[in-house]
Amino acid sequence: MGRKHGHAGRAFRWSIALNAGLTALQLVIGLAFGSLALIGDALHNLGDVVGLVLGWGADRLSRQPARGRFTYGYGRSTQMASLINGLLIFAAGAVVVVEAIERLFNPVPLIAGPVAWAAAAGIVINFGSAQLFGHGHHGDLNQRAAVLHLLTDAAVSVAVLISALVVGLTGWLWLDAVTAIGVGGAVSWSAAALLREAIALNLDGVPRGIDLGAVEALLQQLPGVEAVDELHVWGLSTSRTALTAHLRIDPAALAAHRLSRDGLLTLAREQVAAQGIRKCTLQLEAGAPGRDPT
Repeated sequence: MGRKHGHAGRAFRWSIALNAGLTALQLVIGLAFGSLALIGDALHNLGDVVGLVLGWGADRLSRQPARGRFTYGYGRSTQMASLINGLLIFAAGAVVVVEAIERLFNPVPLIAGPVAWAAAAGIVINFGSAQLFGHGHHGDLNQRAAVLHLLTDAAVSVAVLISALVVGLTGWLWLDAVTAIGVGGAVSWSAAALLREAIALNLDGVPRGIDLGAVEALLQQLPGVEAVDELHVWGLSTSRTALTAHLRIDPAALAAHRLSRDGLLTLAREQVAAQGIRKCTLQLEAGAPGRDPT
């Protein structure tokens, strides 16, 4: 686990440094040579930097031990960072679209060469930064939000590069604005899915990838279990999932399976852990609801 967190920390640090430099480069070239599409790419890169800083801070905070009032620790900070990241991506896309529509009706001269080189640098840096996170980001929404930032911006840079090359060959200045509209729309669209998931996690929704019905059926099929009540599954962070449930059991059936209550709890936790749920709190209740267990 420590090696995994260390890898994530290095990925965040390098991505922040590379994207901060890229943002400055693209802003200077976009302003100097008249490319709104490149300026839009730079603004999204700026969102990358802010989002990566938030994600890195939340990742570090989530590993702090629980203390004081925060008895569950600080894992929720990663969920908050994912929500803020989603809002930043969406806002950046909307700003680019609005500015591009205005530029569409008031085109300005564009010098394609420097814009194309800056866009090419964006492709290399953003794609390379995304690769730093490896495959571990799939199970962590906070890291996945950071990678989405980077891959989306790499795609944006591809669009800006193609646009700059075509404008340089044809002189079609309107294409830069049209490309910027497409870029902004794609950025906002990519943010929508991230926002939906982040909002669901902040409202204690069942995390993505967990099938609540399958988990309930799994518990229901355990030896001696008659019913599953008060089943709750939620995210303690963007990478840690918790479960609580009441299991109504038939002591005679449990004895017939030569299984103790502790043995049933151990088996249940193993089954739940196989579904990606590591924090599991189960309460065993004998008989039907309202019946005295004694």
